Amino acid sequence: MKESEKSMGRKWNNIKEKKASKDANTSRIYAKFGREIYVAARQGEPDPESNRALKVVLERAKTYSVPKAIIDRAIEKAKGGSEENYDELRYEGFGPNGSMVIVDTLTNNVNRTVAEVRSAFKKNGGNMGVSGSVAFMFDATAVIGLEGKTADEVLEILMEADVDVRDILEEENSVIVYAEPDNFHAVQEAFKDVGITEFTVAELTMLAQNDVSLSEEDQEQFEKLVDALEDLEDVQQVYHNVDLGE
Repeated sequence: MKESEKSMGRKWNNIKEKKASKDANTSRIYAKFGREIYVAARQGEPDPESNRALKVVLERAKTYSVPKAIIDRAIEKAKGGSEENYDELRYEGFGPNGSMVIVDTLTNNVNRTVAEVRSAFKKNGGNMGVSGSVAFMFDATAVIGLEGKTADEVLEILMEADVDVRDILEEENSVIVYAEPDNFHAVQEAFKDVGITEFTVAELTMLAQNDVSLSEEDQEQFEKLVDALEDLEDVQQVYHNVDLGE
């Protein structure tokens, strides 16, 4: 296996770990998706066919089995002209021993959010950095996973559809496609054109260019930091560069 493939494998493990963590906290993740769907629906028409941001969120929500009632309620709230406004803010920081963290938030109270994020870092062995101190070490990436195909079959489908991707990785009965964010829909449409409509993962994420491994003690501290951040009501996504292992 090439080094680039090993690196992608580690990144996929991190995504699986993150997804498993969210799956174990369904009420929290449903609430976060409800807020994100509402914000996306207000950015344009509350119709995923004409609102790209909304379509992305709904594709992600599908892989987390977010109930239709929650999706419909968020969209109806946006249609109803709710005056509830949220700011999309990104915070960057550091955990133990070279670990880096990006925190994306949706908030209706910026002062509350920045105070809570800063406190979570401080109480769990980390510290906040300035804007840009971490993000340059990550790449915005579309990640789409599916089952029932080999990497060669997936490559053929994408070539037939003339869709460029960064990498294709076969991992534990799944094939994972890494692509530019702008190709998120193009990759999915290529699969849907051949009858593939179910995806194990459909994410727009931030992947670290280089992962770091932590000692057992540092990793325990780091996981407490991530948990504390993800527990915050205003936090939507937490990205990091730590290799969580198998």
